[in-house]
Amino acid sequence: MLSFSILLVFISFALCCLFKPQWRGKANQPSLPPGPKPWPIVGNLPQLIKSKKKTSVSHWIHSFMKEMNTEIACIRLGNVHVISVTCPEISREFLKNQDAVFASRPLTMATDVLSKGHLGPIFAPLGEQWKKMKRVMVSEMLSKARHQWLYEKRVEEADNLVRYVHNQCKNSNEGGLVNLRVAARHYCGNLMRKLVFNQRYFGEGKADGGPGFEEEEYIEAIFTSLTYVYSFCISDYFPSLRGFDLEGHEKIMKEATRVMDKYHDPVIEDRIRKRRDGKIDEPQDLLDVLVSLTDDNGVTLLSIDEIKVQICEIMLAAVDNPSNALEWALAEMLNKPETLRKAIDELDNVVGKDRLVQESDFPRLNYVKACTREAFRLHPISPFIPPHVSVADTTVGGYFIPKASYVVLSREGLGRNPKVWDDPYEFKPERHLQDCKEGEEVVITEPELRFISFSRGRRGCPGVVLGSSMTTMLFARLLQGFDWNIPNNKGAIDLSQGKRDSFLAKPLLAVAKPRLSPNVYSFPKINE
Repeated sequence: MLSFSILLVFISFALCCLFKPQWRGKANQPSLPPGPKPWPIVGNLPQLIKSKKKTSVSHWIHSFMKEMNTEIACIRLGNVHVISVTCPEISREFLKNQDAVFASRPLTMATDVLSKGHLGPIFAPLGEQWKKMKRVMVSEMLSKARHQWLYEKRVEEADNLVRYVHNQCKNSNEGGLVNLRVAARHYCGNLMRKLVFNQRYFGEGKADGGPGFEEEEYIEAIFTSLTYVYSFCISDYFPSLRGFDLEGHEKIMKEATRVMDKYHDPVIEDRIRKRRDGKIDEPQDLLDVLVSLTDDNGVTLLSIDEIKVQICEIMLAAVDNPSNALEWALAEMLNKPETLRKAIDELDNVVGKDRLVQESDFPRLNYVKACTREAFRLHPISPFIPPHVSVADTTVGGYFIPKASYVVLSREGLGRNPKVWDDPYEFKPERHLQDCKEGEEVVITEPELRFISFSRGRRGCPGVVLGSSMTTMLFARLLQGFDWNIPNNKGAIDLSQGKRDSFLAKPLLAVAKPRLSPNVYSFPKINE
C-alpha cells in the first residue's frame, strides 16, 4: 500500500499528463451544490484519501455536510461530480420527478469484475443489456406468481432457522448462547440457495442445521464483495490508474468473485448440460427457470455468462439487508426490554404459542414490522445507496447537476435527519405506528424516501416482496420462538458501529431459551 504523499504525487503526475477537466460552468447557469473546495486536476482526491486513512469516506462527507448546513453537496473526484443528498424532498426529485435522467450506473472496477463486464441488471449502465436483464429479473424471477410458487421453500428455511437456534439451547436449562449475526446471515444465505439452486448447502452443512465451511466461506465472500463494490475506489474516478491497483481493491474483489464462482459455476454448468440433454422437465428452482428461457424463435435467451451474473447479483442483493436489520434491532430491543416485550406480546396475541408464525400472519404484525422499519431507518446496511448516474445536464433543488454526475442518496442522512425525525438517534418503533391510519397495515417500504429500505424508481429493488417477507419472517420467528436475554455479567449490549462499515462493531451474542410448546420444535426430516 502506497503512503498518502507518494500516492498523491503519483496520481497528480499521471493526471497532469493524461487528464483535463471537461466541465465548465456557463453564464446564468445555476451553481453546483456546495462542497469542499477542490484542488486543480485531482479535485477532492486528497481529502478522500485522508478520510480513508482516518475513518471512512462516508464519515467525511456527512461531517462536512453538517458543518456547511446543507442537505445536498458536491465533491469532485477528477472529472466526476459526486452529489450526496440527505433531504427526502430532493431525493424524491432525483428518483421520482427526474428518475429517467438518473437511471444509469457508473462503470467501476468492482462492478466490472462482479458482473463480467456489466452483463446483469443491478450494475449495468442504462441500455439494451440492462433492459433485457431487468425484464428477466422482474418477470421471471421476482414476480408475484413466482413468489407464490416458491412459498414452500421459504417455509422450509424458516423452519430450519428455528431448528438451528433451538439446537443451540435445547440441552441447557439456562439456555444457549447464540451468535445472531451467524444465524441471520445464514438464514438469508440458506433461503436464497434453496430458491436458486434447490439446495441449502454447497457442502454437507452441520447436523444442527448450521453452516459448514463452504457456506461460511461463501457468505464471507458475499459480504466482502458488498463492502468493496462502491467503496470510492480511486481508479473508478481515474480509470488510467486501474492496472496499478493502488488500494488493493481489485485483488480483493477478484478473490471474492473467485470464491462465489467456485460454488456457483459447477451447479450452473451442470444444470445447463441437463437442460440441453432434455433432463429438466418442470422447473424446480430459479436456476431451472433461467436455463429454460427462450426467445420468440425458441432460441436460448440467456448466455451462460448472463445466467451466472444474474445468479450472482440476486444472491448479493438478498443477504445483507435483512440480516443487518435483525442484528441491530434485537441489540436495541435487548437494551429496551419493554420494546422486546411489546413485539412478543403481539406475536402471542396474533399467532399464539402452539404453532409457528406464517406469512399469512404478517398483515397483523404491525409492531414487529415497525421494529424492522426502525432498524432500516436508524441502522442502514450502508451509508449510501448505489450511485445513480445522470444521462443529461439538469437542475435539481435549484442546483446544476452536470451530465455523468454520480448521485448517492445517504441512507444515514435520510434516516437520521433531525428535520424529519424526532429523536433521530433513538430506537422508537412506535413512530411508525403513528404514521399509519387506524386499521392500516405497516409496510417495510418507504416510498417518500424519509429513509431507505428498498430504493425506488427504474433502479429500485425489484425484490421488494421477497425482501419484505424474508425480513419479517426472520424477525418474527426468532422473537416468537425464543426468549432472548443479555449474557450474564455483560450489562447492556454495546451499540457501537464498526469504524469502516455499518455493522455492529462486534457480532451480537444473546442467550436464547425456547418459549413455545415443545411439539412446535419438532420438524419433519427435510431435504438438504
